[in-house]
Amino acid sequence: MRRILVTGAGGQLGLTFQEIADDFPEITFDFKTSEELDVANASQVLATFQNGEYDYCINCAAYTNVEQAENYPEKAFEINADGARNIANACKENKVTLVQISTDYVFDGEKGTAYKVGDDTNPINVYGRSKLEGEKLIREILPNHYIIRTSWLYSKKHGHNFYLTILRKAQAEEELHITNAQRGCPTNTENLVKFILLQMVLGNKPFGIYHFTDGKPMTWYDFAKQILEENGLSEKAKLVLDANYRTLAKRPKNSVLS
Repeated sequence: MRRILVTGAGGQLGLTFQEIADDFPEITFDFKTSEELDVANASQVLATFQNGEYDYCINCAAYTNVEQAENYPEKAFEINADGARNIANACKENKVTLVQISTDYVFDGEKGTAYKVGDDTNPINVYGRSKLEGEKLIREILPNHYIIRTSWLYSKKHGHNFYLTILRKAQAEEELHITNAQRGCPTNTENLVKFILLQMVLGNKPFGIYHFTDGKPMTWYDFAKQILEENGLSEKAKLVLDANYRTLAKRPKNSVLS
């Protein structure tokens, strides 16, 4: 029986872990929301690990608001970098294997083809820089780790994400202005969760960095069209291509992960 701590359990990825936990009776889960465990609080993290007797920690705790990270970089780094360091230190002291969720935004988007694990990183926004710093700290501190870079993560049931936002606005008959200036791979949280549990926790993959997506590159506009088609809303929705859609944070033009 493997015992796993899942941090950030109130987010869309953490809620997906909770949803399918019963499908893995060989695993005992301990779910901690960000309110129950503040990863930026080193002493609180250490106490949780000392009391938990965990085999694995899956760190879903993250500051993921890419836009707001530009205005509050200290908060982004506090959770995504300092939090990762605190988790890694606690894992090392208690002989726990860490699974860290990272992002396609560690790349600058200038590559013409899909990014491989060994490609040079060069984030162009605060969120990407904070997640990359978390990666570096984990690699420095803890040998037994998995870092999984994923992209355009969405749940069809939980959280605030592109999929649910498009669905809500389309049902309300709001006009949807969506850009085609960025290209990536949308990834369903259920698929990522199953990959982690089957390959990292129950499997025997070597430690290191991995890329995981659902594997189909597209633009945000393409993704919006797919969402509308899946839900029978293509005729009802008002979808407008907006190539000049402005955001506060710079976004990589191509963040397709191989």
